[in-house]
Amino acid sequence: MTEVEKKGLGSVTPVVPAMGQKKAEPVPTSQLDVNISVTDLYTIGIGPSSSHTVGPMRAAKRFSDYLEAVGLFDRTGRILVELYGSLALTGHGHGTDIAVLAGLSGERPSLIDPEGIAPMVAAIREKNEINLGGRRKIPFFEDENLLFLKDQMLPEHSNGMRFYAYSAEGDLLAEKDYFSVGGGYVVSHDEGDRSETKGHNIQMPHPFTSADELLAIGKETGLSIAQIMRENETTWRSDDETNTFLDDVTDAMLSCIQRGCETDGILPGGLNVKRRASGLFRELMANPERASRDPLTVLDWVNLYALAVNEENAAGSRVVTAPTNGAAGVIPAVLKYYERFCPGATKDGMRDFLLTAAAIGSIYKKRASISAAEVGCQGEVGVACSMAAGALAAVLGGTNEQVENAAEIGMEHNLGLTCDPIGGLVQIPCIERNTMGAMKAINAARLALSGDGEHVVSLDEVIETMRQTGIDMLSKYKETSQGGLAVNVVEC
Repeated sequence: MTEVEKKGLGSVTPVVPAMGQKKAEPVPTSQLDVNISVTDLYTIGIGPSSSHTVGPMRAAKRFSDYLEAVGLFDRTGRILVELYGSLALTGHGHGTDIAVLAGLSGERPSLIDPEGIAPMVAAIREKNEINLGGRRKIPFFEDENLLFLKDQMLPEHSNGMRFYAYSAEGDLLAEKDYFSVGGGYVVSHDEGDRSETKGHNIQMPHPFTSADELLAIGKETGLSIAQIMRENETTWRSDDETNTFLDDVTDAMLSCIQRGCETDGILPGGLNVKRRASGLFRELMANPERASRDPLTVLDWVNLYALAVNEENAAGSRVVTAPTNGAAGVIPAVLKYYERFCPGATKDGMRDFLLTAAAIGSIYKKRASISAAEVGCQGEVGVACSMAAGALAAVLGGTNEQVENAAEIGMEHNLGLTCDPIGGLVQIPCIERNTMGAMKAINAARLALSGDGEHVVSLDEVIETMRQTGIDMLSKYKETSQGGLAVNVVEC
């Protein structure tokens, strides 16, 4: 009997398959009729995981807000949270427990001070008390009130959470399920908003749900992919506001790179992974003549940019979800490569880069998934690589067809990429994997630009292949740390 059944609150079907067995095809979480904004593809938050940290923090905050909205906040005397599937299996390594505590305390990923998280969590654990919504203190014993149900999974999605609110007398007041479906998005059965923004069902001037439709719009209007995306964004805000958002995202990405280049030390979590970006940065800065002797030095810089971001992410610092945290280093690394190493790079070019990448990412989000718990790391680093490849081809003068080709190449050679983090931490192989994703993106753009846009495999076909591959992939390779490197490498 499960913990839920013991409480008389209903049952949960334990559907996590045995080791080596294939999981049944999941219920699709993509919504072709839901408009996706550039603000959904890039969110400024904290590490180490968009699905396991950012999403659960948002869900916990939303549950607290829900209690207030329905008039139950002041009656709540106890909160119970149950984590299922991948969230339970790798939640401790991904900081899910910390995220839930912060969210219940009224914190948002976009506003929380990373430096204040540790003392806040320490106080909750020391006092066995949580300040619900930031203003109502109630008892909270973590071992009893936050349960990791590692042998169970909610049928809708492997990143499931269930929240209960009780009165001080023990009466059940409310129960809500939330699902963290990738990139920090949180969905539930009766709430239509998919993130911290609203208005996803309004009519856009250029709606598209596939790459073929996007290319057709470009042919009909003569607009670039970035221009199509920009005109769609006017349904939410003014052009100046979109520019401000894009500039803020760029600044956050570049600041993250800079912090990572300046920070030494050992990453948290127990694997004793040493930060490498700072040492590589000092080496490159101390030998500026190196580039004249070795033309591949530019690759060292790209590696540096990705390492810096993902070491910051692993440390729980401020990062940009792009489109996930596990893949947060790919797009910033390629964007920085464009800024520093591509002649004619401009601020407008950097904006077009992010807009083009967002258009590509939105198709993956609608037609497949960006959640490693659903499709493996092909849905995270693979999607980020595809987004960055298309974006770089665009700002280097590529046609819409060449952009689509670059994005297709970027994913085609990430198909089948598993998610098998050692110790459930977003460190090995995640950090280095971002460097490889950035390199593949640059090469994919160059390959596409050397052609005329004609190619055999379309982006839509490779996205569908990625989706099917994710369904066929064994669950032990989908962010559960039950297979691959996670079990074949001895943790030190």
